[in-house]
Amino acid sequence: MRHMRQTGYVGARATTTVAVVLAAACSTVVLAQQGRPLPPEPTATTVGQVAGTQPTFRAAVTLVTTDIIVRDKDGLFLPDLGRDDFEIFEDGVLQEIASLTLVHGGRVYNQLQPPAPTRAGIILPTARPQNDTAGRIFILFVDDLHLVTSLTPKVRQVAMQIQENLIHEGDLFGIISTGPSSLSIDMTYDQQTLSSAIERITGDGFAIRDYLILQETNRGPSEVLYRAHVAFKTAREVLRNLEQVTDRRKVFLWLSNGYDFNPFPETRAYTGGMAEQRRLGQDLLERGSITQDQFDSRYSGIPDALYDPFEQALRQGQQFANTDLAAELGELARVANRANTSFYTIDPRGLMAGPNIDERVPIEEWNAWAFQTQNSLRMLAELTGGIAVVNRNDFPRAFREIDAETSDYYIVGFYTSNPDPTVRNRSLRIEVAGRDDLNDCSDCLRYRRQYSMPRAATD
Repeated sequence: MRHMRQTGYVGARATTTVAVVLAAACSTVVLAQQGRPLPPEPTATTVGQVAGTQPTFRAAVTLVTTDIIVRDKDGLFLPDLGRDDFEIFEDGVLQEIASLTLVHGGRVYNQLQPPAPTRAGIILPTARPQNDTAGRIFILFVDDLHLVTSLTPKVRQVAMQIQENLIHEGDLFGIISTGPSSLSIDMTYDQQTLSSAIERITGDGFAIRDYLILQETNRGPSEVLYRAHVAFKTAREVLRNLEQVTDRRKVFLWLSNGYDFNPFPETRAYTGGMAEQRRLGQDLLERGSITQDQFDSRYSGIPDALYDPFEQALRQGQQFANTDLAAELGELARVANRANTSFYTIDPRGLMAGPNIDERVPIEEWNAWAFQTQNSLRMLAELTGGIAVVNRNDFPRAFREIDAETSDYYIVGFYTSNPDPTVRNRSLRIEVAGRDDLNDCSDCLRYRRQYSMPRAATD
């Protein structure tokens, strides 16, 4: 009954999420675009001058932007680079830079804007024009459907550390949750709103014992798949609206315990009914509490769940669970890259040493589950140029690292020279001209390595 109530509730949340996200995105676009020139409108290119004799082709103009962090080998940010210092390659082809914005210390400097005219008789040092509009936009994504209920106090503590070390006055932020925390805060600068939202965070994720009793399907536990799809759909809706915001550092703080489409498969197979009795008998046999003859006399009529043909047929498709999860995470990363948004995934569980004493699962399965959940968060961060705060307890230090990374950066934009709309997935490479010391350094240049073109609109 508990899972039925949760499923119904999540369904209601999924229905209302789109409206909330649209409202949040609208306020984001309005606030973020104030004081900024609009991007060029799509243009129409006409082949031929005689009407009716030549067709008209529509050429979509899409400004591709990406964040890049440039540090020297000592880890110091380099704020004095200009347009001619960067070289950006799409699929190995050099592109012409159309826009360059520097954000240094949280302040926005438009590098391509012409300097103000000098007054006669007054000699002033050249200074970059400043824009007081916020340079950073934060989305606090609370996936409470994947935050264990018993860890709610720790989750709130981690969220408070985000507020203290990462989100500062002048930062624009919004908050949304996937489950019963019912958080849907439009974009705002009000820190008190964030404090009130943190107090409402309530985890509703599964404990290990809950995974073992879920209803099985040929693709895995049905409730596990449903909850993951709700979370991913909610995130995609937010990201699609963030695509409309340009010249801003968009930071997606993903608070979750991670994802595994097929947790504890062997233990689930032996949970419930006669299969569980046979498993208990095997444990007694391994400990020497009963003999082999006693085991055979008591459990010979009970089929082994791992070799029962009916059970094998049910779980045949579950062997592709890891592939299905990787595909969904990859698609989510592509949507984030189109929006030039980086995932910073945060696992409030912190350092995980082993299962609790009341979690009766083999240590091998527990290790596999812990690795898979953490790896899913690492994958989201690495594919979008962010940082995964997983399996570590020094949260304040991690948030200060994210703060430094999102306070000093460049935003480079270009119009792709490849007009082929069928080539949607494209690789990126950025270099600093004449600086082999930076280009050959693995930690000196941080940027996303690929992006996906949006699908062409159909008439």
